[in-house]
Amino acid sequence: MKIDNNRYRSKYEEDVCSKLHKSKVPFEYETINLYYEISEQRKYIPDIILPNGIVIELKGRFTSKDRKKMLLVIAQHPDLDIRMVFMRPNNKLNKNSRTTYAQWCDKNNIKWANKYIPTEWIREAKKHPKR
Repeated sequence: MKIDNNRYRSKYEEDVCSKLHKSKVPFEYETINLYYEISEQRKYIPDIILPNGIVIELKGRFTSKDRKKMLLVIAQHPDLDIRMVFMRPNNKLNKNSRTTYAQWCDKNNIKWANKYIPTEWIREAKKHPKR
């Protein structure tokens, strides 16, 4: 499915974005680049930006690489309100882990939601960037 000349990267992203469209919620899809450093500069493209400035990352699988990247991006962009939405927040980090995606977010003080973007997030007032 094409929306705004973009092709979604997964069926899950398409479902979430379709729900926003049906609810007439304005949003941007993959419109900004956030740069972060490991040993070299890397680029992260957030999935959704709501009009209130909340940045949403949609995840089906949440790999070790994804987790490291999210921690770096959040730490290096403290002025942004970055949140996660998981297709299955109760999935374990890996087959040997007792920790779920949701528990990992809780431990790292990252707001998260199950399956779809909560209405409360959409209705939140725009925040001024932290200084």
